[in-house]
Amino acid sequence: MSQSTAETTQATKPTELTEDGIFVALTHDTLDAITIMNKVRSPKAGAIVLFAGTTRDNFGDKPVVHLAYEAYAPLAIRTMAKIAHEIKTKHGLNSVAMIHRLGVVPIAEESILIAVSSPHRQAAWRAGEEALELTKEKVEVWKLEEFGGEEGGVWRANRDGQAGAKISQ
Repeated sequence: MSQSTAETTQATKPTELTEDGIFVALTHDTLDAITIMNKVRSPKAGAIVLFAGTTRDNFGDKPVVHLAYEAYAPLAIRTMAKIAHEIKTKHGLNSVAMIHRLGVVPIAEESILIAVSSPHRQAAWRAGEEALELTKEKVEVWKLEEFGGEEGGVWRANRDGQAGAKISQ
């Protein structure tokens, strides 16, 4: 797999890979849905499906102040690209774009955007959901749920409902 664009993950300098209808990236910047949708836009596509994962203000019964994400960037980018290639082939997609935000993500802001385009909507719907589930299951990204106050926070694998390890301030 050739990497056409690679940079160090810092604010305004994403780690990314672009090739053959695939775009994957990690960034500390605020995510932009239109930019990601434009990465998969095509006159051959009859459907674009976009998933935007946002930070909610609670986890279980606890109020969440924000989430903070960390990644092992070189491996996370490779894993995201592998997932994108798999679902592109499996579902006959035109393009796949996936971007995950790192660092602190405030309440109601996006932490992940996944866009897929295909000739028909059914394939796009299925592929978008599969891309998200595989990303949460496999990509080397971890999140800190910060509860604030004496609660501290909990580090978790980037999966819904998985057990985490409590940390102190």
